[in-house]
Amino acid sequence: MSIPPVVVTAARRGWRWQWQRLMGGLGPADATGNYTRPSSDPLLPPALNPADLLQRSPAQRPLLVIGRSCPWAHRTWLVHQLRQLQGSITLLKATADHNAGRWALVPAWEGCDTLLALYRHCGAPPSYRATVPVLVDPKTCTLLGNDSAPLVELLNRWPHQDAVVDLAPPESADRIQAWQRLLQSAVNDGVYRCGFARNQAAYDRAETELFAALDAVEQSLGTDGPWLCGPSLTLADVRLFPTLIRWELVYAPLFGCSRRPLWHYPKIWDWRQRFYALPGVTDTCDGNAWRHDYFGALFPLNPGGIVPAGPDLSTLVNSTAASA
Repeated sequence: MSIPPVVVTAARRGWRWQWQRLMGGLGPADATGNYTRPSSDPLLPPALNPADLLQRSPAQRPLLVIGRSCPWAHRTWLVHQLRQLQGSITLLKATADHNAGRWALVPAWEGCDTLLALYRHCGAPPSYRATVPVLVDPKTCTLLGNDSAPLVELLNRWPHQDAVVDLAPPESADRIQAWQRLLQSAVNDGVYRCGFARNQAAYDRAETELFAALDAVEQSLGTDGPWLCGPSLTLADVRLFPTLIRWELVYAPLFGCSRRPLWHYPKIWDWRQRFYALPGVTDTCDGNAWRHDYFGALFPLNPGGIVPAGPDLSTLVNSTAASA
């Protein structure tokens, strides 16, 4: 039995009305349908005493709380790994609670079983959004920072007893900031502006900017590589990698970032493989967890809750790109 057209039309209108409200809870949009990342009250990292940090007992070491699927937290985790900060900063992984729509802490820390409880325990005002990453000082029970951009800079300056990589050498400062301005809006946030767009025009704007930025990355790697700022790995690479390593697993199929596959960008493809092969990076990448959390938690984008099959991450970082 066929469904009358009037019923189909009414159902479509009703679903779109409900979808718009669900999307409003997922992420706000401006009057023309462009996704706008929710504002928060970032905690700026304070001045820290290096000698104090190096002399602390394991129980009093600062705590870096990350979410395994959050690309912003992934940045800080990468710096933690690349600079071998395991001996001075304890890592705590929060888990996405799909039903409650919040970050859970398992096991609990200081009696806090959610990230929100941790924020409140550390004296954060009620207006603060409980986001990852966040750096916590157990010694004073205070939050030291929760904005990934200044946090990766802080972690790059974090005291270390041995000589470790400097991801922000002075000679690359201007280029790092130039890439940050482009990538933060067009790529890192750009994939969300595609996925959370409220209408076709908003999606088209975000998608055009996204692929224009990828074109710029490809061109730069071809002329100035092997890294974004030339011969050395920098924070510019760290800020781009979490987005591009999730590309085929999440952003292309779920957010509509599918105009061209990454293998159409041979320089980017090689760059991603090179980054993935760096010591400690593999430990920060869990493709199955990403797909489970994105497809399982973002109900307005995937109301059926079905987590589709996808490529194994190892096949994407151990293969040769085809020619476009």
